[in-house]
Amino acid sequence: MKSAMSKRKLKDTCGASAECISQVQKILRERFCHRPSATGKLFGIEFQYRHLLELLKRTTLHGESNSALIVGPRGSGKTTLLNHVLKDLREMKQVRGNLLEVHLNGLLQTSDKVALKEITRQLQLENVVGDKVFGSFAETLAFLLEALRKGDRTSSCPVLFVLDEFDLFVHHKNQTLLYNLFDISQSAQTPVTIIGLTCRQDILELLEKRVKSRFSHRQIYLMNSFDFKQYVKIFKEQLSLPAEFPDEPFAQKWNDNIQHLSEDKIVQDVLQNLFHHTKDLRSLYFLLMLAVSAVTVHHPLLTAADLQEASRQHGTDSKANIVHGLSVLEICLIIAMKHLNDVYDGEPFNFQMVYNEFQKFIQRKAHSMYNFEKPVVMKAFEHLLQLELVKPLERPSARAQREYLLMRLLLDNTQIMDALQVYPNCPTDVKQWAASSLSWL
Repeated sequence: MKSAMSKRKLKDTCGASAECISQVQKILRERFCHRPSATGKLFGIEFQYRHLLELLKRTTLHGESNSALIVGPRGSGKTTLLNHVLKDLREMKQVRGNLLEVHLNGLLQTSDKVALKEITRQLQLENVVGDKVFGSFAETLAFLLEALRKGDRTSSCPVLFVLDEFDLFVHHKNQTLLYNLFDISQSAQTPVTIIGLTCRQDILELLEKRVKSRFSHRQIYLMNSFDFKQYVKIFKEQLSLPAEFPDEPFAQKWNDNIQHLSEDKIVQDVLQNLFHHTKDLRSLYFLLMLAVSAVTVHHPLLTAADLQEASRQHGTDSKANIVHGLSVLEICLIIAMKHLNDVYDGEPFNFQMVYNEFQKFIQRKAHSMYNFEKPVVMKAFEHLLQLELVKPLERPSARAQREYLLMRLLLDNTQIMDALQVYPNCPTDVKQWAASSLSWL
């Protein structure tokens, strides 16, 4: 009976622990995966946040029309910044219910006609437009905005247009949508603010003269300008559990462990490598996601080894991974191409040259390597072509002989040697051939 009670007690403890670990995984994964959500924190873009919030407040409270572009590389936090501003704006008493939002994306709304349909849908004006026939795009847009008026001109409801992938709208015919939106924002009509999000620095050069003249030229730049100390702080904040976590003792233990990890030399090296490679926070979140996946009931706290393993997985070379699944013959052909690259200083080669190089190796190692027929070697070469490890220099014509088409190898020497080190059951002769020096040639 005593043993049965202790078993039940152990089961209860494990159950609570399992539930706790499940909570940790859920909280952290949501934090890493739902990056554009407005629930996370802003890092290093507080000035831009205040600027954008002030801009949109003037539209919603005073009926000012504005336009602005948020410019920055992918992963710099453009969408996160905008979502934070909109969330805080909606929570203000004066603004609540006094702002209409239209979100367009250049990848989805590929023409002005599609964009106009989406504007109508988001403003819930399909029943207003109905079967009415309009002459031009501008007339339809003007009618839609007119339909939003509540009484006189001074009491119109402000409209916010958010154009994601703004540079793709620039390629629409005559830039009609942009022209009309910016034109309305410049006139004393419905208060309209246009916010464009783009990763192109030269975006203004792409605008037509008539569009550019109506744009306010207000640009907000995001450049991931934080240093390594702030990067480590982001690492800590993203992995820390919130104060309202159900199991307080575990949360305290977890957060103390994260604090120790952030000071650990191995962890700092891992973070430094990633920081110097890219400051993109998405890469950091992906690394942390891989590390958190290792947390289980039997391994409840993160360790430096988990982050090292996550870093190794994160930095895995996809092309080197493909090499692991090749046959020995295909590996031999890649090594032959490597030697040709070394001999001819990266000049393109053809199948015949690769085959001749392979034959030289076979003749030297006839006792240990099987001599394949030429059609079999050709088939292996074509497989490398399908895997895009080899690329033809030009599109093959119907008349050209396959053996003499010029090719280029898309793997460098380091990738080949690293892949060979972990290739299962690779013949010693093949490894020696790959590592052999060409100084004797």
